[in-house]
Amino acid sequence: MAEAQIVLSHSRESGIVAIASGEQYPWAHTALAESGFQRDDDGVWHLPADGTQTTVVDLVTCAKRHRASVHTSSRRFIGDAARDLARLLPGQWRASVEIYAHPAWQEDLVPWIWDSGDLGRAVQSERIPYAAVLTDVAQGTMLLVVERPGSHLGYLVGAFSPEGLEEGYGDPHAPRSIVLPPFPGRAAQALTARYLPAYEQAVHARQTAAIAGVLGDIRSEHDTWQATSASGSYIDATPLSAGALGASSELFLDHAWRRFLTVVDHAPTLLDRCRPANSPWPDDASALSRLADAVSDAQALLDEIVHGDAVPEQERRARAWPAIETWLTDGDAFLRQARLSAPHRRPALPVTAPARPLAAARPAHRNR
Repeated sequence: MAEAQIVLSHSRESGIVAIASGEQYPWAHTALAESGFQRDDDGVWHLPADGTQTTVVDLVTCAKRHRASVHTSSRRFIGDAARDLARLLPGQWRASVEIYAHPAWQEDLVPWIWDSGDLGRAVQSERIPYAAVLTDVAQGTMLLVVERPGSHLGYLVGAFSPEGLEEGYGDPHAPRSIVLPPFPGRAAQALTARYLPAYEQAVHARQTAAIAGVLGDIRSEHDTWQATSASGSYIDATPLSAGALGASSELFLDHAWRRFLTVVDHAPTLLDRCRPANSPWPDDASALSRLADAVSDAQALLDEIVHGDAVPEQERRARAWPAIETWLTDGDAFLRQARLSAPHRRPALPVTAPARPLAAARPAHRNR
């Protein structure tokens, strides 16, 4: 493969467009600029409206001088395909194009792709010089859409890691990417009926697991701290001084607060879904109420730390611990309720658009 490549495709809105890639992609940029193409904010090169076929022929000649190869895609421009899909999804979605001109930029995607299917494998093993990103403006959900490797039709769609859960690569809770058909209406139906419900259920499970892990860690450290404080000595039986005991307590409380911020981030959404009256444990309602109050107190403290006057460390520890202790006490009630309250599948989206072919944030493209 040439060290610099130019892929030409057709856009309904912009006419002929070009995307440059390869380890020496600047050579392709030079050829495009000399041939009269102009680059937009997404890094896509456009042939001006007054351009002619001769300009494209000149591009091929110019590209050879700059050691870049020119290819014509059989697909429609991926930006058009993504925008058509975004318009048909429920809610408000924004479509954008990302370019991974240098192969190393594609490697930056790997830790951010939250997928247990073909998309995750493709990002690691196939050359993907460009993609489209669909962003749910209200929810913040970000989906990656790529042309399906090895096929002239269809797309792969998967998700970026949700905000606050940026350990997507290898996560056992990650949803499985799906193949989208080359028709916008059917693609939107597949996303709405199949992928988005699976994604929401995976986020719910991942958030629940994150909180369970945090509570387990804090509880383990709390038990160790209590045992040390009660014995008045370290594990090796070395006596603890009063100063060392105080420092040990402060260290435990500081670690617990930092970990508890995961609960503050994710618990409110999960608590809202819990319906103890409809569960085998209706008496959990009082515990969930206490947990919600504790999170509210912690949120108020965090807001004061971030946006208000400085909160002295001793005051922060004293105010944070009651909320943490409440979650250590009643956390099991939350976990069993949360595991019962995963989001339900959405109703299927009717196909309202004609079935015409689409032929054609975590790292963004670099405009260099």
